[in-house]
Order: sequence, then structure tokens, then C-alpha cells
Amino acid sequence: MTSYRLALLRACLDEKKVNAVLISKLANIRYFSGFTGDSTILIVSRRRNILVTDGRYIEQAKIEAPKFEIIEQTENLLKKVAEILNEIGLLSVGFEGGTMTVNEYDKLKEAQPKLKLTSINLDELRQVKDETEIAKIEIACEIADKAFAEIVKFIRPGLREIDVAAELENLMRKLGSQKPAFDTIVASGLRGALPHGIATEKVIKNGEFVTMDFGAIYSGYNSDITRTIFIGRADEKQRKIYRAVLSAQYLGLKTIKPGISGKEVDSIVRAALEKDGFEKFFTHGLGHGVGLEIHEEPRLSKHSTCEALKANMVVTDEPGVYIPDFGGIRIEDTVLVTDSEAKPLTKSPKHLIEINL
Repeated sequence: MTSYRLALLRACLDEKKVNAVLISKLANIRYFSGFTGDSTILIVSRRRNILVTDGRYIEQAKIEAPKFEIIEQTENLLKKVAEILNEIGLLSVGFEGGTMTVNEYDKLKEAQPKLKLTSINLDELRQVKDETEIAKIEIACEIADKAFAEIVKFIRPGLREIDVAAELENLMRKLGSQKPAFDTIVASGLRGALPHGIATEKVIKNGEFVTMDFGAIYSGYNSDITRTIFIGRADEKQRKIYRAVLSAQYLGLKTIKPGISGKEVDSIVRAALEKDGFEKFFTHGLGHGVGLEIHEEPRLSKHSTCEALKANMVVTDEPGVYIPDFGGIRIEDTVLVTDSEAKPLTKSPKHLIEINL
């Protein structure tokens, strides 16, 4: 699979009219080489694959990146990269402008003033997943689903949000997750109006929604799921808002398919929430890509640059309503775009779960 990915990368060299590319983003280093360490830069030209790292990672790189020449640097990573480029006559070079800092760029130019550097974006090459990637994401989703099944037995009034977050993360670890995919969100009561309400010491009470947004990582690949439950018995207003969000989430699943743009998917779901009177409380995009990064391309939003979804892309479908002085509700699945439709990879129940103790 590495050979196929390198072929895609070399086609990008021709398109950008550069004779090599420097890869410094950790997700892309892993994607193109298999190497999972840090403090590393890949140099890929039309004929050579070079991995530059320090002594901590030489043996690991030999095992994980067998298609790459491994070169050790002992003083300065960027200086060593500049020396290699100069030695093999590669002076027109692409670099990841969205990852490399201005300081790093300046140091590279200082080490080799003749370098002609062109900013390129390699993330788009990772948007369509292969079978191995999809299988890993499916396992990450299964871990999250199993954790949710257990957390609804654990959660009760009197617990703090951080207690719930810790239990969720512990469950996912025991089930095989490397670590949480991101800072676990547990937002209860009025804090539910915060889309990124990271768990706090707030005590969960009766009569409150509790939104839990969490994910697992399996073999480097992420899952992302949100479920909102209720402590006690919800009143009619609370049920109405929950139904609106759930309906919007199902509409997203029906709308996501090959050929539709990221903007259009977001617009269709947003229009449904507007009809229900809640669009102004939906303050983020409908979804994002999921893979080696928890947030990657393609995006499903007003500002999406994705003109057409493709089969084997993996995205989220996560409408939410966040009302100040009331709280919030979000429902999210990680979704595989198939040849004809959307297939949810997270399968936890989405009906309104009420915890009555």
C-alpha cells in the first residue's frame, strides 16, 4: 500500500512542478512511510524516499518504513535536510505550508538559500480511505460504541462531568484504544450550550441533558461519536428539541452520498433545522473527515471546499442545537460514504435515553 501512496505523491510532484517534497506533518509521515515517531522529515523525490530522524528512532524507522532510506541527524533536523537536498541537487521543493512554522521555514532557507520552496497540501491525498484504513476506523468505532453501552449504566446524578469523562476514557483504554481521540466532552445542563464543553467538576443533576462527545484511536485511526442523554424525565420542550436534532441527523445520513458537495449536505440539514426554528442555534458545520486525524478533509460546512463526496471517504454527521440558558443537544456518527449511500460506523442507539434512578 505504501507503494501506491508514494505513486500518488509523485504524481503530485509533477502537478506542482517541484522535484521533491518535504513531509513534516506527523499524520502524513505515517501515511506515506508507516513511521509512527516524531522529530522526523521525509524527503520524497521522483527516485528516492528518504527519512531523516535522530538516534532515538533509527531502529524503529528501519522496521516501520522499509521503503525509505534512513538517515540519522545528530545536530539539527532542518540543517541536515538542507544538506541532503543540496547534495542530491534538489532545489525546487514542495513543503507543507500548513504545518511548517515561519521559524522553521526561515531556518531551512538560511541553511540553503538557493532552495525554491513551494507550499503544497498533501492532506487531500488521504481523503479516500483504503480497505485497511476503513477496517481500523470500524474497530475504533466499535470501541466507542461498547464504551457508550457501559457509560449509560454508570452515569447518575451526583457524579461530576470529569468522573464520566474519566470512566469513558478508561473503558475505551480497556477495550483497546491507544488513547482518547481528543479531549473528551461531557457537558451537562446549561453547559450543554457549549459545543466544545470539555468535562469540568460540575455535578450532574436531575432534569439535565448530558452531551458526551468522545472517540477512540485504533492503530492510529480515530472514531468520533456524540450522544446526548437525559437525567430524569424530559419535558415536552426538551423532547421537541431532541426530536429536531435527531431528525436532522437522520436527514444528514440520507443526504450524504457520492457526488454531493460538502456545502450542499450542510445546507440541506441546516434548512431542516431552520424549518423547526433552531437553525440559528446550530453554530458549526455538519461534519468533517475522520482518519489519521480527528478533524481532516473533507468538511461538510458552509465553507467546504469539497465539490463532490467520493466512495470510501469517512466523515461525521453531527448537527447540534445550543441554546443559551437552556443547554444543548448534539448527535453524531462517524459515517462511511459507500458507492451509493452513507453507512454509519458508530451504531449506538440514538433514541432519547432517560436515566431514571
